[in-house]
Amino acid sequence: QVQLVESGGGLVQAGGSLRLSCAASGRTFSNYVRGWFRQAPGKERDFVAGISYNGVAYYADSVKGRFTISRDNTKNTVYLQMNSLKPEDTAVYYCAADSATWGTRQVDDFPSWGQGTQVTVSS
Repeated sequence: QVQLVESGGGLVQAGGSLRLSCAASGRTFSNYVRGWFRQAPGKERDFVAGISYNGVAYYADSVKGRFTISRDNTKNTVYLQMNSLKPEDTAVYYCAADSATWGTRQVDDFPSWGQGTQVTVSS
């Protein structure tokens, strides 16, 4: 059974930074694409960033230049460094794993999900 556990969410003022972590357990994840999505109240779950097993990243246009995704395969952990945060970044952030398709932004392409962590950016 695959388990993903996110941490690092919280409340921050606009312009601030947060770093999210997603620790995986259950089996080796190094050969699959992992990603981050977010969901604001009343909205669909949207793609934020993805990363291949060898560290090649891709981003949603709304976060490009502000967010950085990275991974440590030895620790089975993926990170999302979020800088210059805006109120519109407020959402529950979800870690996703096990996609076989680098570049995908589709929820359905990620079979494994964490429980989510709340990020709130105040103006």
